[in-house]
Amino acid sequence: MMIRYRRPKQDDAFIMRLIDSQLVPISHLSPSQIETVRKEIPKRLSRGITLIACQRYEDDPLGFVHFILHGNLLYIDMLAVTPESQRKRWGNMLMVHAEKFAASRGCTRSKVMVDAGNASGLSFYRKLGYVTVRYHTLNQCHELEKKL
Repeated sequence: MMIRYRRPKQDDAFIMRLIDSQLVPISHLSPSQIETVRKEIPKRLSRGITLIACQRYEDDPLGFVHFILHGNLLYIDMLAVTPESQRKRWGNMLMVHAEKFAASRGCTRSKVMVDAGNASGLSFYRKLGYVTVRYHTLNQCHELEKKL
């Protein structure tokens, strides 16, 4: 079991498939909004850090976390794990690595936005110590935070 940095040529097709299969179905966005967001994914990935979970370095990825550091804030942009790898601690491992990385660079808190329809995501983040700060009615998502 290992966590490594994203290799764009090898990993980006997998990341897009995982976004389409795991994140898009729970999104409240319209199909045209989703298409706009999909087109922005490469730019989003280039702006932050993406960690990949896999059994061994050359193996196919099992999940990913993409995050951005803003001053003392770690912003979790996206996290997804393949269905067959869920509930096997891969998501936890990705989050621990992201949080440790951010803390080592001076971040003192972490934030994540969870779509209203993502009950399992809310439960996952709460188990990791995140608490709901507010609900954004317009975006239909919960804003959660955690002190690092």
